[in-house]
Amino acid sequence: MALHIRDAETDRLVRTLAARKGIPPTEAIKLAVRNELDRDAAPPGLWERLKPLHERVAARPATGHTADKAFYDSLSDE
Repeated sequence: MALHIRDAETDRLVRTLAARKGIPPTEAIKLAVRNELDRDAAPPGLWERLKPLHERVAARPATGHTADKAFYDSLSDE
């Protein structure tokens, strides 16, 4: 099966990866595609799991109140 890369940037990227890894271009393509497929199959990271919560908290309006330092210091006997 033949794969013809007609895009100059893609060709440059494949050749750069191949040179850095010291492997033929075909192996570089295989490595890149395998890594991308593995990344897609991996469970989402912590930030992705917490993103909906972060957006919900950020969407709440500000209260306009300021923190009372003396009150919080008194809670920890300072």
